[in-house]
Amino acid sequence: MNKKILLGLFAVAALALNSAAFAGAKTYQVTGPVVDVTDKMITVMKGNDKWEIDRDSATKVPGDVKVGDKVTINYTMTAKDVEVKTEKAAKGEKADASPAASPKKK
Repeated sequence: MNKKILLGLFAVAALALNSAAFAGAKTYQVTGPVVDVTDKMITVMKGNDKWEIDRDSATKVPGDVKVGDKVTINYTMTAKDVEVKTEKAAKGEKADASPAASPKKK
């Protein structure tokens, strides 16, 4: 095989793998019978667990979903908010004291 063609195929494969790695959040799926459905949520039974999946106007649903229908839902996990917790202060230091606010020793 021509070396230029082989090198070109390798470059295309490397770019494809690289773009897949940065494509965004991982997609998951759940399959099971629908036990409840509203405009904002679909509840699916998977084994003994109920999976409540939110939906909005951007959710693609071909046709009507009814209780009892077997569905497969593809979804991603999206953070609603993030709370950052700082590490515990070292012994003897106040957690809210900044170095600039500490008295200086002479």
